[in-house]
Amino acid sequence: MSEASALLAGLVDRARAKTGLDDLGGDSWREGLEVLLRSALTEARFNDHGKGALLDSIQRTLVNRLEIEDWFARQPGIADEEVQVELLGVGLPRTGSTALAHLLGEDAAVRSLRMWEASKPCPPPGVSPADDRARIAAAEDTVTAMDAVAPRLRSMLPQSATGPMEDHDLLSLEFTSQVYLSMGRLPSYARWLLDCDMVSTYRYERRVLQLLQWRSGPGRWQLKSPSHTLFLDAFEKVFPEARYLMTHRDPAKVLPSVSDVYCTLGAAGNESLDPVEVGELNMTQWAVALDRCLAFRSAGREEKFLDIGFAAFQADPIAQIRKLYGWLGRDLTADTEQRMRDWWATHRRRETPSRPEPGSFGVTDEALAGHFGAYRARFASLL
Repeated sequence: MSEASALLAGLVDRARAKTGLDDLGGDSWREGLEVLLRSALTEARFNDHGKGALLDSIQRTLVNRLEIEDWFARQPGIADEEVQVELLGVGLPRTGSTALAHLLGEDAAVRSLRMWEASKPCPPPGVSPADDRARIAAAEDTVTAMDAVAPRLRSMLPQSATGPMEDHDLLSLEFTSQVYLSMGRLPSYARWLLDCDMVSTYRYERRVLQLLQWRSGPGRWQLKSPSHTLFLDAFEKVFPEARYLMTHRDPAKVLPSVSDVYCTLGAAGNESLDPVEVGELNMTQWAVALDRCLAFRSAGREEKFLDIGFAAFQADPIAQIRKLYGWLGRDLTADTEQRMRDWWATHRRRETPSRPEPGSFGVTDEALAGHFGAYRARFASLL
């Protein structure tokens, strides 16, 4: 048995011992975890803190899967829940999409994935108000701890325990998430992730959404994560009803910013990080994502996309939301709009933290032209 296989078996055994549960819902998760562990063992430069953080994350994910399957076994009616993903936010990271998701999350008529339930889906929200409050408090502690470890992130990534969260934790249930790439150097996992079959991941995500809405509706969801830009063909197979909101910004501004986020997130857990390697990773991942997205759109799906540029959103976010609501056929009530305005007034970023020069990440004009020329030409008016 290889070292990675032995470590995987030990993690599974500990998760089963901790929960007293056995069923992990099939083996579709196994390949991703094996690739991740091999990459971590042979390629990463984790220090003790980074190793512990990765293994703790994996352990929590396995526990979550065991608990999810246990709830479906005890409450088979959960599987009858009808899930509708009305809107999926895609596009490059660092394009204003997180702030936009928080504004859209102020509309109670549509369901967003909340931070506290994404990290621990069980018990299903609404089953135990006391447990829900405890998980909200735990999520608040996580936000506070992150602020202490990486204070610059507060201005870079607005987060709150009860606010909308990207669905990285749901993708992680199949160990097919870009979130691991922000933890350290994992090049073989990064390559595998680009070409893995994501259909099983989205099927399992749908299963989790059934669980989350079972006692805490409505069943109309709006999700958001730039990672989905890589896998829209697979996403559509599971959620054919979805429409897409694509946010845009010049890659010359995006790539240094997202590379800076990765370096900031990984600083505490690694012996060393090469900023140029981080920049090259992100240029490769996001160039592939945008090329695939352009091909997906051009194959008869343009009418399923609405595009919003970063500058236009920053200048007048409510105007862009009104445009979105008109396109979706949603009713933007006065109360919802006022909550959105209140959130924006409180959380709008007014100062940009200083960042390293793009060249420190290897993000040069030549590299950008090679990776993102087609995207820039297609959406020049929005960049």
